[in-house]
Amino acid sequence: MVRSPGAVRLERPGGTVRRAMPAVVCVLAVRLLGVGMLALFRAFGGQAPQRLLAGRWDSLWYARVAEYGYGYHLRLGDGRVLSDLSFFPLLPWLERTLSGLVGALGAAAAGVAVSTVACAFAAAGVFRVADGVLGGRGAFLAAVSWAAVPVGVVESMAYSESLFTALAAWALVHLAERRWLGAAALACLAGLTRPAGLAVAAAVVAGAVWPGRGTGRVAVRTAAVVLAPAGGVGYVVWVAFTTGRPFGYLDVQRGWGNGIDGGLSFARFAVRLLTSGDAAAGLALAAGVAVLLWCHWLGWRDRYPLALQVYTGVMLLLALTTAGYFGSKPRLLLPAFGLLLPLAGALGRRGPVTRTAVVCCLAVGSALYGACWLNGSGPP
Repeated sequence: MVRSPGAVRLERPGGTVRRAMPAVVCVLAVRLLGVGMLALFRAFGGQAPQRLLAGRWDSLWYARVAEYGYGYHLRLGDGRVLSDLSFFPLLPWLERTLSGLVGALGAAAAGVAVSTVACAFAAAGVFRVADGVLGGRGAFLAAVSWAAVPVGVVESMAYSESLFTALAAWALVHLAERRWLGAAALACLAGLTRPAGLAVAAAVVAGAVWPGRGTGRVAVRTAAVVLAPAGGVGYVVWVAFTTGRPFGYLDVQRGWGNGIDGGLSFARFAVRLLTSGDAAAGLALAAGVAVLLWCHWLGWRDRYPLALQVYTGVMLLLALTTAGYFGSKPRLLLPAFGLLLPLAGALGRRGPVTRTAVVCCLAVGSALYGACWLNGSGPP
């Protein structure tokens, strides 16, 4: 079942909690399977799960900010300087708070706990957004598919993906119910979590400016438009004052090799694959991008809610037009759960045996891929 933009109507809170619980339980089971696979790899010579989930890559930077605050720089041999100002503050704040409440819990372990709780809230949020578009069966499949994507193991790490997805999904839920200020507050928090908070803010602005039926007061919607981007803008302004440079945040990102280049680096990477003897990988990459764009187009064709489409579109645009390590692209797209809705809807029209088989294969495949990935190059 497909409903028109702005037509999402959620049930009373108790009813929706009960409807979402099977999806939440299955999502946590998928993530538990992923952690169990890490433990199995450990038994055969892999690295300890706790180190992989909380003690490597970006999780170390988040934990350092939580423990010591901002101000750490790492100078590389090529002259680049990596600054912890690249990492937005909400996750470190939560890590510090939880670690302070539970003295035996270090900042990195607290980050894993935050991600686990946020994963449950994200699953419920994805279900409620998808329920208004696809109905209960499709919503269940959308939530479980979100947990079972190949890079889904990041949802169990001391990273910000689960937290950001939870904030984004519930902001869209609030928009569907015309709770403008609630949606804007969540968008503000999303802006304090990741640069992609821009996508959530854009969704709130779109929903408030073109609200459809049941518009609500203009003053409240105007306040929502102002509040939604305040978190991300505030942090960028703070970085500017901290560094003493108006474009300090862009300078920080440049040190990490990140920034918006209109997709030039992505295009160069694809061309390099096609011309370097690895044409199969290049064609697979092109096909993957085509599938993403097709899924987004299906959302417009089937008249998914405007705010959801704007959020998904901006997330997709940011992933494809920013510079940086290509291996990070799937992780950056993880919160763009709207791209999964057309696939979940199609799967929901299949028989129960097919649905069960596909979900089980996705879950096991995600667990295997995650274990291999973290014991290899891991997320950048």
